[in-house]
Amino acid sequence: MNNLILKIDQFIARWMKRWSIISIRISFGIIFIWFGILKPFDVSSAESLLKATVVWLPFGTPDFWLIVIGWWEVAIGVTFLFSRTTKIAIALLFLQMFGTFMPLIVLPEVTFQNGNILTPSLEGQYIIKNVMIISAALVLGGKFYTEKKII
Repeated sequence: MNNLILKIDQFIARWMKRWSIISIRISFGIIFIWFGILKPFDVSSAESLLKATVVWLPFGTPDFWLIVIGWWEVAIGVTFLFSRTTKIAIALLFLQMFGTFMPLIVLPEVTFQNGNILTPSLEGQYIIKNVMIISAALVLGGKFYTEKKII
């Protein structure tokens, strides 16, 4: 019985190893293309948060930045779909993450309940979950750099 459990466990582990990297890349592709394409067409639920975050930038209007960030996210998603452009995707993702966390700093009244950093609002939770996206990108990058050895 223990031998059967071990074989099943090894089968599952091999299956997970085989599909984990591709599933992360495809998931990133879907999420970034889908959420990104909503922004230029003014149908993103994150639109007001994004516009309030970029209003202080020295050039461009919030509407301009909404379009730029939306297409940037689409570019991230598309580059994740192809093995050869995964390194580019990871670089674009990390650049985008700086902006993603900005509302936590510039809009704490929106991202936290009653100004308490221990109780994020729904918007704050939406932003903080990006820690998992960063972690998945690190896993993907680590595997990609060590296994693929592509320039």
